Amino acid sequence: MARIVALGASNLTRGFRTIVSTARSVWGPDVEILAAFGHGRSYGAPSQFLFRTLPGILKSGLWTELERRPPMMTRALVTDVGNDILYGFSVERTLGWIEEVLRRLRRVTQDIVLTGLPLAAVYRLSRIKFLVFRSMLVPSCRLTLAKVIENAERVNEGLLRLSQMYGAKFVHLPPAWYGFDPIHVRPSCWRTAWQEILGESVPGSREVRSMVESVRLYLMRPERRSVFGIEQVTPQSGVALRPGGQVWLY
Repeated sequence: MARIVALGASNLTRGFRTIVSTARSVWGPDVEILAAFGHGRSYGAPSQFLFRTLPGILKSGLWTELERRPPMMTRALVTDVGNDILYGFSVERTLGWIEEVLRRLRRVTQDIVLTGLPLAAVYRLSRIKFLVFRSMLVPSCRLTLAKVIENAERVNEGLLRLSQMYGAKFVHLPPAWYGFDPIHVRPSCWRTAWQEILGESVPGSREVRSMVESVRLYLMRPERRSVFGIEQVTPQSGVALRPGGQVWLY
């Protein structure tokens, strides 16, 4: 048996189906996937997307569940760090949150993958294009493009240092994965990108594609969220998927 711990935001939300199917193909139908993600997800602070609010990943119940579950071979993915830059948190605070994540993960595994930031895609941004994306994704953000690039470079350097300190595999994000949108991996690259980040490749013939499972995973409720200001609590006992695999979502 094996376990995947996947942490991230919108890119992980979009690519979660690929991670589940790849993990199942590589490690078998008994693989466990514990994940904390969501559009706009922050590592340390509550984050809102449209009418939905999620707690910071560090504040989620994933950590309690992870310590409670029996030890087994575990691979952890730490991705989508850039949101906290746009939310205005300092470089030091952002890196502090990631270091705490790595510290907690090291209690259960030494097999950790940490992704960098898509700097090459951000460098291609014009000022007008940046303002459009900033207004669409984080309307409250007032940082200039120059400041975002400066902070992103510092955070990326810090992530590389942390990967070395905690023995994590650092994955650089190729610019070919990004198109007009500078922060979200293109749909045509989802499978390639997430299999590379996960560190496992599955031939297309072995990956069973299921639209029903994709929709089910996308609509799966996390343990805690607020919708229109009303808190929803969904205890996580592990959702068993028909093709195999069990999912906990936080």
